[in-house]
Amino acid sequence: MTGQSTAELAVVLPVLLILIFTVAQVGVVTRDHLSVQHAARAAARQAAISPDRATARAGALDAGTGLDADRLQVELTGGRSSGETLTVVVDYAAPTEVPLVGRLVGDVDLSASASVLIE
Repeated sequence: MTGQSTAELAVVLPVLLILIFTVAQVGVVTRDHLSVQHAARAAARQAAISPDRATARAGALDAGTGLDADRLQVELTGGRSSGETLTVVVDYAAPTEVPLVGRLVGDVDLSASASVLIE
């Protein structure tokens, strides 16, 4: 009976650690998803004034706190003239860097879009 608690800990600890790391990874991906949504709205605001890809990308990068510029893509679809609707789509490959879980899951593709009337 003296080693029973040690044996139980050896069985339960790996499962508990994987569960904790999974929750942490979900939190990181959720944070990135919210940043991508915010970046899409900011890119749409920038594109409403100047409907070109470079301006929209700059707006997305400024607003997307913590997003890696190399993993971020911005696309513009729709009208380019005053009074037309322009849609901005921001795609981001969120890295999964939490130990154990990140290697099992791989990168997560996140996407958000926002539409705006061009001024």
